Amino acid sequence: MNDDMIRRKNRIRKEIRRLKNELSEIDRQVISLTVLRKLEALPEFTSAKTVLIFWSMDDEVDVRDFIAKWADRKKFILPSICGDELSLKEFAGVEKLIAGDLYSIPEPEGKPFNEFNEIDLVIVPGVAFDRNNNRLGRGKGYYDRILSQLKGKTPLIGICYDFQMVEEIPTEPHDVKMDGVICG
Repeated sequence: MNDDMIRRKNRIRKEIRRLKNELSEIDRQVISLTVLRKLEALPEFTSAKTVLIFWSMDDEVDVRDFIAKWADRKKFILPSICGDELSLKEFAGVEKLIAGDLYSIPEPEGKPFNEFNEIDLVIVPGVAFDRNNNRLGRGKGYYDRILSQLKGKTPLIGICYDFQMVEEIPTEPHDVKMDGVICG
């Protein structure tokens, strides 16, 4: 990756972080509900039995109550960070989550979930997205490595706040495009 691309990506990350810091907790919850209502209306979500999703960090669209709401009707798979790799584990309830290695994001205990062919839908966080469904992550590449195995087999849907939609995300060959982005 060249220096110009690194600078452009870092500039976007910095601007989005600033905008996220300006969001009140009430606005965060209202916008999250708007995004999640749109997600619930998607035929891909309605028909999905197994959904790869994430446990929200405090600055992301809040999906925590959403997961709890749907957990008795859908199987949720959550990421678990192990060193430089992202593994997947089945969500078995809020009370079964443990503090993760990185960022202390709660994650499921248990054995890794490797049945990628069972995943019907992937809901993906991002720092920013663009109108061409490109995604900018936090810079570690965790998601791209998993998403590259699912692209073309499973719908990949990014979710974000409106201000996380930017004009253009600088991309590299390993970056995985979303099939759609829902924002609110």
